[in-house]
Amino acid sequence: MDIYHTIIRPLVTEKSTHQSHQASKHHGATYAFEVSLAANKAQVRDAVEKIYGVKVVDVRTINRAGKRRRFRFRYGQTAATKKAMVTVDKDSHIDLF
Repeated sequence: MDIYHTIIRPLVTEKSTHQSHQASKHHGATYAFEVSLAANKAQVRDAVEKIYGVKVVDVRTINRAGKRRRFRFRYGQTAATKKAMVTVDKDSHIDLF
């Protein structure tokens, strides 16, 4: 899978913005990305390292199932998504916000 198809977009939410500014003496900040459903942790790690030029320490992924929603007189399904929480090295930083 191409690295530019692995990472769909960075997630800019209140929680992810707060986590991106938090760093400890052992590791750097944590950034949230929406990734492809077919991507695994190793592919996400490679994509973030190559696109942003940082050293990734840890990758955690979360699969989010689509929800059932009403639209007019029918029921539909929202799309399933996959989110990755990427922790970078304490010397690295991604300028997203």
